[in-house]
Amino acid sequence: MSKAAAGPQLVRLLVGAGKAAPTPPVGPALGARGVKSMDFCKEFNARTAHFEPGIPIPTKITVQPDRTFTFVTRTPPTAYFLKKAAGIEIGTGKPGHSIAATLSLKHIYEIARIKQTDDHMKHLPLESIASTVIGTAKTLGIAVVP
Repeated sequence: MSKAAAGPQLVRLLVGAGKAAPTPPVGPALGARGVKSMDFCKEFNARTAHFEPGIPIPTKITVQPDRTFTFVTRTPPTAYFLKKAAGIEIGTGKPGHSIAATLSLKHIYEIARIKQTDDHMKHLPLESIASTVIGTAKTLGIAVVP
């Protein structure tokens, strides 16, 4: 027989706000660790009720050995904000060669301010976060103009 995990296990998921259901990817990821996925879904949907339904929310779930869990939600991915601000569905197939859309620095700093509310980015200056947002914009084929 297999040994039970000695310490807490970490599960990272990208789940739509208010749309968590015990279907893939949530059900198999938590079921394999012995957690009732319906309990997670109810709590997640309650916590993300103030978001627009369907917004992708990165979630970090910590599963304890006694099968209890805690989870932390973060702000949506930077690429989601950039695509929404630019009004495009997907980025370009050839970043650096073709431009899918353009955004101003004002949009970049608004996105950086939203991302700064995450716990892992609170200590970073706004300019540093804005530069990472610009880098993500370049990989999507979004040009940034002053």
